[in-house]
Amino acid sequence: MAKLLLVAHGARLRGWAAQARDDYLARMPRGYAVQCAAKAPPNARIVALDERGRELTSAQFAAELARWAAAQAPTAFVIGGADGLDEKTKAQAALLLRLSSLTLPHALAQVLLAEQLYRAATRLTGHPYHRG
Repeated sequence: MAKLLLVAHGARLRGWAAQARDDYLARMPRGYAVQCAAKAPPNARIVALDERGRELTSAQFAAELARWAAAQAPTAFVIGGADGLDEKTKAQAALLLRLSSLTLPHALAQVLLAEQLYRAATRLTGHPYHRG
């Protein structure tokens, strides 16, 4: 079973964003549960969300998720606060990931990440959510 964590620094989410994020996380298929956490555990693979990171297609993201899920270490997706992530976190990251070329508000980044995790996991488990 994949151990996936969503670590978001910064202000608390407004109700609409927390509800949308939590809805996607609650719908994750068996074997792909995502937990929200205050920080990543020391043994976690870090995927840091950064505007200068690598942009993946949904198919590429699903392939990466499959690879991460097969590993023993948890994978923590880390979203920075208003000023982004510190250089230490970025240096520790196995991947710097860009969700979009557009600048996204913190709340929307969490929702978009949750949706993409859901899309990738359903793609890997043969669920019809992703068509294409």
